[in-house]
Amino acid sequence: MREEVLINSSPQEVRAALLDNGILQEILVERTSRRGLVGNIYKGRASRVLPGMQAAFIELGLQRSGFLHVSDIAVNANQEAKDYKLKANIDSLLKEGDEVVVQVLKDPLGSKGARLTTRITIPSTYLVMSPYGKGIGVSSRISDDQERERLRQMTEDLTASNLSESGYIVRTAAEGSTTEDLRADIQFLQKLWTSIMDTIGNVESEQLIYEDLLLPLRLLRDLLGSGIERIRVDSEIMFDKVKDFADCYMPQISHVIEHYSGNRPIFDLYRIEGAIEQILDKKVPLESGGYLVMDQTEAMTTIDVNTGSFIGHNNLEDTSFQINLEAVEVIARQLRLRNIGGIIIIDFIDMIEPKHRDQVFKALLKFTSRDRAKTQITDFSSLGLVEMTRKRTHSSLEQTLCETCPTCTGRGLIKSPETVCYEVFREIHRQHMQCSFQELLVLARPEVIEMLLNEESVSLIELEELVSAPIRLQSESFHSPDQFDVVSI
Repeated sequence: MREEVLINSSPQEVRAALLDNGILQEILVERTSRRGLVGNIYKGRASRVLPGMQAAFIELGLQRSGFLHVSDIAVNANQEAKDYKLKANIDSLLKEGDEVVVQVLKDPLGSKGARLTTRITIPSTYLVMSPYGKGIGVSSRISDDQERERLRQMTEDLTASNLSESGYIVRTAAEGSTTEDLRADIQFLQKLWTSIMDTIGNVESEQLIYEDLLLPLRLLRDLLGSGIERIRVDSEIMFDKVKDFADCYMPQISHVIEHYSGNRPIFDLYRIEGAIEQILDKKVPLESGGYLVMDQTEAMTTIDVNTGSFIGHNNLEDTSFQINLEAVEVIARQLRLRNIGGIIIIDFIDMIEPKHRDQVFKALLKFTSRDRAKTQITDFSSLGLVEMTRKRTHSSLEQTLCETCPTCTGRGLIKSPETVCYEVFREIHRQHMQCSFQELLVLARPEVIEMLLNEESVSLIELEELVSAPIRLQSESFHSPDQFDVVSI
């Protein structure tokens, strides 16, 4: 594998693309006007405590209140919320007006506020510090038992010598790291937490205490150790920031960071712009001629696998199996590209043979294992559906780049001209019953007016006789397809 990171930076927006052997695997976007909140720490104030939901709404000084569930409240280092959440009530832990230090787990989404926790965690290059936690954990992605034990023992020794009472999780990037690497991380995290504690004591409630790193710096922190061979940055200002950060905290990868100064935009050079346009399309083609249809809603994402123009060679079962097997890799890649989280339902083409279902399921597990976001997948249901979840932290690419269509208001459909014509007729009937008029003026889109003058002309004449008044038509190209006005004169 040859992995690269491309960073396109402007004052308004930073975009990062992750490539694997030249193929786009992930695209991340952060806008200056609305940076993500995940990882930020706030001094909040409880505005509403809801025993019926075992949750509270916390004012953070943002547009919407954050949501804090009882299971995300840690009482102390020796008792995690999961141990007491069945017997403790939210109102015994939090009262309205109480100040509470919280961290954002999930960005606001749609009408929902940010998801919060009081279990603060602060990541660095090799470790994640839990100031209110205890013990040492090791990332499950480090599979070698000897290496896991070596890292655990090193971290325990270092925290004991530093008199640290916090808990730590050893990150995947720590594999192969030295004692000095971990010592530097622990010292950095302890200094940072001391600074945060000082800030907490000096600010009023509903204030930001700590803000997570910029997108390019987070990438450096999170991708260290994942085999990145080159990082190219097209902005000199951002290049200096990234280079300085690497020199300070991760000098071992500083040499792979380059400043791209070519005349052609870096995303054009790697054909990323065109790929982004394809990502926003619901229909995803497969090389064989089949295709996927991906629909995102607030509740879940559905993925439908279709044969399309692929007819196979032997029989229907083999055709279905081949399409499904091809679709699995594309689905795993599209979930990363689109940054889709939450509940995902995959409707594969029906397969009768259990061995085929088993192979498709194992392939799905294999390809999603490369994903940095945590996934959980259940086997085929009795209806032939596969249900999975993918950890959602930030908004999907579609939610970041797009907004609800003002014409269809998010339905993905608009009314046909025929339907609008009949609505016009009903509105004319309604006005005839409620008031008197000398003349009526109908304003609508050109295609609606054309239908009224042609296919519906007889109906329009009959309607004029019924209301005993002329009906004039006026084309308005600025109207939306299903918008019209009936004006009485």
